[in-house]
Amino acid sequence: MAAEQDSEARAAARPLLTDLYQATMALGYWRAGRAREQAEFELFFRGCPFGGAFALAAGLRDCVRFLRAFRLRDADVQFLASVLPPDTDPAFFEHLRALDCSDVTVRALPEGSLAFPNVPLLQVSGPLLVVQLLETPLLCLVSYASLIATNAARLRLIAGPEKRLLEMGLRRAQGPDGGLTASTYSYLGGFDGSSNVLAGQLRGVPLAGTLAHSFVTSFSGTEVPPDPMLAPAASPGPKVDLTARVEAWLDGVCAHLGLGVQEPHRGERAAFVAYALAFPQAFQGLLDTYSVQRSGLPNFLAVALALGELGYRAVGIRLDSGDLLQQAQEIRGVFRTVSARFQMPWLESISIAVSNNIDEKELARLAQEGSEVNVIGIGTNVVTCPRQPSLGCVYKLVSVGGQPRMKLTEDPEKQTLPGSKAAFRLLGPEGSLLLDVLQLAEEPPPQAGQELRVWPHGAREACTVRPAGVEPLLRLWVQQGQLCEPLPSLAESRAFAQLSLSRLSPEHKRLEWPALYQVALSDKLRALVDRLGAGGSS
Repeated sequence: MAAEQDSEARAAARPLLTDLYQATMALGYWRAGRAREQAEFELFFRGCPFGGAFALAAGLRDCVRFLRAFRLRDADVQFLASVLPPDTDPAFFEHLRALDCSDVTVRALPEGSLAFPNVPLLQVSGPLLVVQLLETPLLCLVSYASLIATNAARLRLIAGPEKRLLEMGLRRAQGPDGGLTASTYSYLGGFDGSSNVLAGQLRGVPLAGTLAHSFVTSFSGTEVPPDPMLAPAASPGPKVDLTARVEAWLDGVCAHLGLGVQEPHRGERAAFVAYALAFPQAFQGLLDTYSVQRSGLPNFLAVALALGELGYRAVGIRLDSGDLLQQAQEIRGVFRTVSARFQMPWLESISIAVSNNIDEKELARLAQEGSEVNVIGIGTNVVTCPRQPSLGCVYKLVSVGGQPRMKLTEDPEKQTLPGSKAAFRLLGPEGSLLLDVLQLAEEPPPQAGQELRVWPHGAREACTVRPAGVEPLLRLWVQQGQLCEPLPSLAESRAFAQLSLSRLSPEHKRLEWPALYQVALSDKLRALVDRLGAGGSS
């Protein structure tokens, strides 16, 4: 496989971003003469995150980038030689230098797919030594991406379709890689954009951001803009001194609000004027640096009305402290009265954005019917996934040399499902989701309208189902190192995620105490599990 000349491929993961035991096992396979045996692994999770009943599959694009660029450099091999036994045969390191993923095949759920426990997110097949080395990087690339996408989807379900959700968590993320992953996959999960500029550059995530309190507090009010003149928005008329017009409008605003003209903070007003001169088409005020009602709001209104006089329209305000819901209600009321008083009808409907450590509970409050909040910025509670910091994905061997392999263990929940498998989603009469079924790859696929006997995972009794429709879940993305079809764009995967969620029943979509979605085994797969479980894997 020719390595992609893609800066993201190296950024996503390097071959040595792995656990040492992958390298020690590689040496063991090579020494046993088994390096090129054909093997298949499955990457899946055992339980849905956050107490919910679904997850969203994500990270496939990063995995494909990683596979296409996979190659151990001389420096990588030299380092492995320094940590493996000094008497290791030099021929092993020559073998490592020649490794790539040209013999690797990957089937996977498309990004944005609904995913459920024990259904593979990825199936990876190829030479045993190579596909073993891929375990840790693939887990790293898929687990966090899928967790973030699922967390974002939950937040979108709470917010509803109308509120704009912005991810603002880069400064709270677990390092730069975690920040980029969170910004990327929160967008896939349903957020509208991110503050992360690198995510915009590398991944095409829509960007949003204006100003912080530091910008406001940096002004004292004594500063003189080098050029306070602003031309009208849509006409060739003469330029106007914006600072002077703001001061003129401030008198009328303060009179309307019952404030003294000296109450609004001069420095804050100077900051707003400076920002408006830089962004007259996109002016937004951050109102809570000093006092929302006595300073931030009147200063914003004076600047917004001065801009309006010149044909510009302020885009909105942001609140970052206090009772966000109540303040939004009060501010919307002021916008309506000021809009009517000064005949600026656009002012009453400008956007109100809020932020400040917003979690699921506060988001539900901000999204309730009648809320005047339009935009919600979430940082810590999307990027850190505090309710569950790991999805717990695993990567398990299911066949070697065409023979099924099964992990038994002392813990029944950690037993694996053996053999190369296919996965299907069975549908009801109107496209509703009935259940997912796992079967051996050699079995004929289920047919719409035909009765099928299946075993719900973990159940002792079989049941029958007659699907009205059947959808194959796992698509072939990489075959013998070659990309089989173009990967969807991030925006396309985001749209697919929302479509996928729309098909999930309200009972399964509930965020608290949802109905569990069934994943079942075919008769033949269940029989193989029982046989290997009774007699051991052979």
